[in-house]
Amino acid sequence: MTIAENRPLPVAEALDEDEARRARARRVEGIAKWALPVVMMVLAIAGWAWVVAANDIPHYILPGPGRVWTSLVEDWGMLLDAAYLTGWITLLALLLAVVGGAGLAILFNQSKMLELSFYPYAVILQVTPVVSIAPLIFIYVDSKIAGMLLCAWIVAFFPVLSSTTLGLNSVDHNLRDLFRIYGASRWQKLRYLQLPSALPYFLGGLKIAGGLSLIGAVVAELVAGTGGIGSGLAFRIQEAGYRLNIARMFAALSLVAAMGVFIFAALSIFSHLLLRKWHESALKREG
Repeated sequence: MTIAENRPLPVAEALDEDEARRARARRVEGIAKWALPVVMMVLAIAGWAWVVAANDIPHYILPGPGRVWTSLVEDWGMLLDAAYLTGWITLLALLLAVVGGAGLAILFNQSKMLELSFYPYAVILQVTPVVSIAPLIFIYVDSKIAGMLLCAWIVAFFPVLSSTTLGLNSVDHNLRDLFRIYGASRWQKLRYLQLPSALPYFLGGLKIAGGLSLIGAVVAELVAGTGGIGSGLAFRIQEAGYRLNIARMFAALSLVAAMGVFIFAALSIFSHLLLRKWHESALKREG
């Protein structure tokens, strides 16, 4: 009787030890998630400074990180204005990509004939490099802002379109049959079944489109050059290259990279907030 009563104790202790191990692993992972990228960045900057100093590289070929930081501080006002234009074009193009891509995906889902008619042209538009389309856009579009916005939209909208279309078409067939049995209308199936099922796909495409919209804006600025509008970050990079002000070029490039990281982080947080309570990709995993 005593032996039987004592048998559960080792099992409980093992469960407690396992839970403690998982808690430690989660804490270590949480610290490493932020510490490791910072450490790697510090090492990369230190290596960069060492290479420049050890090889005595001229600043007009490769400036050291200190000179880049000085340029970033001294030219902050000019670079901030340029970043404002680039960011505005990027965010507006992303918004139009969301509206256009998701809306067109819903139309394709509701009409097979419409999808068969227009989806191939969306693919053609996506696989054609925007740098080859941009000169034509700036010939036929009078406004440079509108031309840059159109270039960024062309690059960004297809990931939203393709991901949302895939999500709308990937509904569990058992749930689809259940809705059919209960006589749900097409609108009810779309609202209560297909749109929730497509949400993770849409958010995945949105994160891809966020980075691509920034790429499209930068490419459009490079093509637009000094023709009326030329105050974005891409123009500042180009201008700094012409003047051999490589430190300013690196400073502007670092702002472009920071904008891309910010967009991805913001969209990742937005995706997590929408999915954290129900979707497997956002639920906490038990290690």
